[in-house]
Amino acid sequence: MKLNTLLSTFFLGILASSCQSNSPKLPIIGEREVVEKQIDGKTIIDTIYPKIPSFKFLNQDSAILTDKDFDNKIYVANFFFTHCPSICPTMQRNLLKAYEKYKGDDRISFLSHSIDFKYDQPSVLKSYADKLGVDNNQWQFVTGSKADIYGLSDKYLVYTKEDASVPGGYDHTGYLVLIDHDKHIRGTYDGTNDEQVKQMLGDIDILLSEYKK
Repeated sequence: MKLNTLLSTFFLGILASSCQSNSPKLPIIGEREVVEKQIDGKTIIDTIYPKIPSFKFLNQDSAILTDKDFDNKIYVANFFFTHCPSICPTMQRNLLKAYEKYKGDDRISFLSHSIDFKYDQPSVLKSYADKLGVDNNQWQFVTGSKADIYGLSDKYLVYTKEDASVPGGYDHTGYLVLIDHDKHIRGTYDGTNDEQVKQMLGDIDILLSEYKK
């Protein structure tokens, strides 16, 4: 699997998540920015954390899905394609474990972005979701333009590339990315690793507990 310059960030995410299971609160992952603000004549130091930007895609039901559909909830995102011959089947089966555990819990959703913008049209995604066993709108499968999907993957710290030299024609990493209410990344996990997936399930519980009223 080829990686780009985001490799170091991936490992930072994994390293951070490896320390989360015994922590009451998950860290925010990504390069933060410290800024000075003037409020009522006083200098205030504020920390700005990176966020997943706004997006607009077409889902498996040919309906428009945007970032607003994930407001006030946490979600797990990943990048895949339906005819992937390598890591996707394992990654999606492991994500299915999370879907089944939290099925019916409207505090959490799942979002899979197809990186095959040519083949994975809504009808293909719908058939794929049905075969996987997804029978409600808690897990969304989306398609979009190459620029939109691949540009957004960088924000999730996930490597994606169209590459005819690799099996299936697309290269990507199999990370599952945990996002909070404020669109911050709170965990990254290898979706092909059972221990990492187990840790993700525990971290989801930790993150959900942050939002208990």
